[in-house]
Amino acid sequence: MIDTHCHLDACEPPVAELVGRARAAGVTRLATVGMNGPSMKHALTATEDHDEVIAIVGRHPHDTAGFDELALEEIELAAAHPGARAIGETGLDYYRDHAPRDDQRRAFEAQLELAARMQLPVVIHTRAAEDDTFALLRDHAGSLRAVILHCFSAPDRLAECVEQGFLCSFAGTVTYPKATDLQDAARELPAELLLVETDSPYLAPRPVRGKPNEPANVTHTARFVAELRGIEYEELERTVDGNAARVLGP
Repeated sequence: MIDTHCHLDACEPPVAELVGRARAAGVTRLATVGMNGPSMKHALTATEDHDEVIAIVGRHPHDTAGFDELALEEIELAAAHPGARAIGETGLDYYRDHAPRDDQRRAFEAQLELAARMQLPVVIHTRAAEDDTFALLRDHAGSLRAVILHCFSAPDRLAECVEQGFLCSFAGTVTYPKATDLQDAARELPAELLLVETDSPYLAPRPVRGKPNEPANVTHTARFVAELRGIEYEELERTVDGNAARVLGP
């Protein structure tokens, strides 16, 4: 199993401890996300120290105030590191509005263009901004190698995601009893577009809800999704591993 999206720098235990517990749980790959300069450095260092870790590097919409060419150059430099496998998480967040929306959109478009130029997948964050997010993705879809919708939260747009070939990554939220729309989407999504993640230390799946999340817990979400789809865990494991390898590399 692979945890396709976590934030090792935001987790309290040391990286080595997190990686060890993940490995003991059967999680052999972790994709940690750098969302600004310091966290990108942390993510890349983790890839150097641990063979199990790969990095996703970019600027989170919360950190896009005043986004400029220097910020883009910092991402491009990080993305050239051999441990970096994708650009992100980038996108739009109109729920918190921690950065001006114009800055968010400018940073988002710049990172989409960078991902296209470097032929790297792009990992998307969207919250209360789906119309603008999907419009910009449609504008750039033809040039992008792959799109991963992190912490998938747009079940009403599932048909559009499938049509565009966007990968949808389900976090612990899919295990929550009231998330029936997400559960329906996890059942219906074509297998070749399915991923799972923790987004740790956030969004712990139901069996450990209320506790800090960590990469080892992706197995709880994966087992839940396997049950939703009526398949054995091992089949889901092969599917997710294959999808992640195809998009993020081995």
